[in-house]
Amino acid sequence: MRWKIVCLLLIAVITVENTCGQQIALLKYRGGGDWYANPTSLPNLVKFCNNNLGMSLSEPATVEVGSKDIFNYPFIHLTGHGNIIFSDEECRNLRTYLISGGFLHVDDNYGIDKFIRSQMKKVFPELDFVELPTNHPIYHQKYNFPNGLPKIHEHDNKPPQGFGLIYEGRLVCFYSYETDLGDGWEDFAVHQDSDEIRTKALQMGANIIQYVFTK
Repeated sequence: MRWKIVCLLLIAVITVENTCGQQIALLKYRGGGDWYANPTSLPNLVKFCNNNLGMSLSEPATVEVGSKDIFNYPFIHLTGHGNIIFSDEECRNLRTYLISGGFLHVDDNYGIDKFIRSQMKKVFPELDFVELPTNHPIYHQKYNFPNGLPKIHEHDNKPPQGFGLIYEGRLVCFYSYETDLGDGWEDFAVHQDSDEIRTKALQMGANIIQYVFTK
């Protein structure tokens, strides 16, 4: 049985590392939260990365937490405002994906903090979210953010924070809190953010993508 588990993990590693790596995905989850929020955000981020980082990302896909298809994407993005529920099987699938080389970016669109923390604790019972220092490489890719995450939307008027889950020395999940990067990635007509705000949001998003694709 132990050998079977090892084989499955090796297959997962090979799957994640050997995919063409040129597509990212939005994570669909259960529980009632609006996983589909910010429909224009990822397409705009993809376009920004292609134009400014010289990447060739295709249009983002949508993948369910418990699907084996999750291993086709080196980067998955989760957002929303409400409740999130991962089943035990989904937790196992997500954990295997993340420890096998995958990466999860969670962007609080306002209101998911207590839900995502409890669900990720089910995925990694042994880990806690830790705030990343401002000198972490994720803030210093092509674009330099010496003070960490930029503030995009006010929400509770708290400072933005970037948290991480670190498994065996590797950042497997980055959680952007009290900033709402995804809102800044959306079409101008949605929130009518200034060009400066939208540019900061897209640059930070590009940093996350570049960090994942080049680490």
